[in-house]
Amino acid sequence: MSAYDVDLFVIGGGSGGVRAARIAAGYGARVMLAEEYRVGGTCVIRGCVPKKLMVYAGRFADEFEDAAGFGWTVERPRFDWSVLKRRRDAEVARLEGIYDTNLMRAGVDVVPERAVIEDPHTIRLLGSDRVVRAERILIAVGAHPVKEPAVPGIELAITSNEVFELESLPARILVIGGGYIAVEFAGVFAALGSRTTLLHRGDRLLRGFDDEVRDALAEAYGQRMDLRLGRTLAQIDRHADGLCARLDDGSEILVDQVLVATGRRPNVAGLGLDQAGIETDAAGAIPVDAYSQTRVPSIYAVGDVTNRANLTPVAIREGHAFADTVYGGKPSCVDHRLIPTAVFSTPEIGIVGHTEATAREIYGTIDVYKARFRPMKATLSGREERILMKVLVDCASDRVVGVHIFGHDAGEVIQAVGIAVTMGATKADFDRTIAVHPTAAEELVTMRVPEVTKHPVGSG
Repeated sequence: MSAYDVDLFVIGGGSGGVRAARIAAGYGARVMLAEEYRVGGTCVIRGCVPKKLMVYAGRFADEFEDAAGFGWTVERPRFDWSVLKRRRDAEVARLEGIYDTNLMRAGVDVVPERAVIEDPHTIRLLGSDRVVRAERILIAVGAHPVKEPAVPGIELAITSNEVFELESLPARILVIGGGYIAVEFAGVFAALGSRTTLLHRGDRLLRGFDDEVRDALAEAYGQRMDLRLGRTLAQIDRHADGLCARLDDGSEILVDQVLVATGRRPNVAGLGLDQAGIETDAAGAIPVDAYSQTRVPSIYAVGDVTNRANLTPVAIREGHAFADTVYGGKPSCVDHRLIPTAVFSTPEIGIVGHTEATAREIYGTIDVYKARFRPMKATLSGREERILMKVLVDCASDRVVGVHIFGHDAGEVIQAVGIAVTMGATKADFDRTIAVHPTAAEELVTMRVPEVTKHPVGSG
């Protein structure tokens, strides 16, 4: 008889936890998973999936406008928020059902309750007050949005959780933040017809991205919405005709909704980490090693709760690697240094590898190849749109160490480019690849002369 009720207890039914549970069960482990809200986690339920559907909805506005340049006569389009919300929510429910079905088919015991840790091998289910003993515990509880700065009236604002519950499209909205979530939602609401203001305390959006991409986004967003950089929120007051947001310079913005997207924090409150002997770091995250193991040998953690790289595909890969390592006999860890990613702004951003500044610091002398051009579609539509593509090459090895794309379908393109860069492709490999013509992406393999050679920082 085993001393444990299960081999693995997973706390959290998001992307990372679900993948780990399924793969571990596939290796023969007895797995139980607890999820107190809805299986699927932030990404499926109230994150990247429903948000991307909203991005698609917003982009139809440009398509209708551009059609005239190609000979189409389109009657004045009319958008119905209630239709989008109903169909979006139905798709989320469908995906949730698929997650549930896949777990059931894998033999995972799913319990819809909150779970807390009582010691390194004991979990209590609060709904039923049931105690479960597990040989190993995997924490995959993700993170939650926070309302910052904590100014007077901030309770009147909503976060990226509540935005999906809005029953109508706000005529006026203030979005606060400069990261993925703020940038994407600001683009969505502006495209759907809301009078949108994007407020960010920094001088550029998307900290950590290449500066030229950041500048290109600011230029594009400055044409689509009221973009206010270098400003902060001081107070929110409720007025008879909406919410009045007062900024640090004394200016006021009257809106119907204020969406705060200034950051997220790991979901560790009330989890019982202290009972297991686990201390969180300064950001509230659970420290783990390369194999997602905490300082307590029986407890592991994956996904946003570890604050390593807070992206859904990363959480999935971490969960899979954990199961392979512990139950599959195939030690595997995730390389967080090279992660292709996209920002579903309009225009879109796709990146893999280093920024120009970081590449200079790491590799010394680099070649910088750039292409700026008007996309073929814009020649007939008349849209004032430019694409930026940038390839960074380490001069010593000829290896491509960074690719940055700003323009239509950048996310789709960067996924394929990410394979090449992850494999260590050189600029010569790019050059000998035959171009697909006519496409925007062909520019990535036709750049022959570097725009500039950047030397190490401080070398003159």
